[in-house]
Amino acid sequence: MKTMLRVVKCAGLVVMVSVLGARQSSAQITTVGYWNPIMDEDQHERGPGPEVGDYSGLPINAATRLRADTWDASLLTLPEHQCQPHPSTYGFRGVGILRVWETRDPETQQLVKYDTLIQWQQQHREIWMDGRPHPPEYARHTWQGFSTGKFDGDTLVVSTDHLRPTWIRRNGLALSDRATMTERFVVHGDLLTHVMMIEDPVYLTEPLVKTNGFQYVPNGNMQPYPCRSVSEVDRKPGIVPNHLMGDNLFLKELVERYHLPFELFRGGADQALPEYMETAKALIAKMPKPATKK
Repeated sequence: MKTMLRVVKCAGLVVMVSVLGARQSSAQITTVGYWNPIMDEDQHERGPGPEVGDYSGLPINAATRLRADTWDASLLTLPEHQCQPHPSTYGFRGVGILRVWETRDPETQQLVKYDTLIQWQQQHREIWMDGRPHPPEYARHTWQGFSTGKFDGDTLVVSTDHLRPTWIRRNGLALSDRATMTERFVVHGDLLTHVMMIEDPVYLTEPLVKTNGFQYVPNGNMQPYPCRSVSEVDRKPGIVPNHLMGDNLFLKELVERYHLPFELFRGGADQALPEYMETAKALIAKMPKPATKK
């Protein structure tokens, strides 16, 4: 009877290994395969998009706040902006299925790199796993940047630099070309957790940390995403939509819509701390009561 139990347990182990085998390399669980984004976290920001002027809870400084205040959503109608991919500092928070595959040396079978491709705007990225150094600072900066990875136990840790000036939220909050990102990819069964930590000495006062979830898709597939820019708006050549400093009337829409103090939407590292709730309550208490309709 004891022998039979051992056989059953071993058989169960074989079944479990066969299920995870597609995402297992040596001792590490890898991210290889197709993954659907789980949009439960920050769905409003990641799907429909953030509202103009909403910087709440982000560790931004005065420079990026001022720059975002001059941003105009009509900028996206310019042909040169229509087919821009998300940068790697934002792509994993966007929409579209994620595909991950690996490249190995044909002779040694050593892992050379992981490639990631996010369907929306064909965001293709390379994560080098062969120990190569990052290029010098003067090397080309791109939307996806230059990424190297290594395993820390079962966690894939990725370091990225050489990024173009990009954004951290789709309402004008910018990142400079000095920004860097550290990511961790953790697989639990059919779930992938992606943790990103972004640092920028120009526009952030401390690291920005965000997490994203994905679910494994057996037998997944991906369609191409062709994009062709067109002139959507009749405007004079050379005009770039923007607002002058202090001239963006749309910033106050949040106050009118939610009847909350303007300061609550201005961002800052302190807004992410639990004790900021007392500050928020005090600001709300000072607001005039909305007029009641007769």
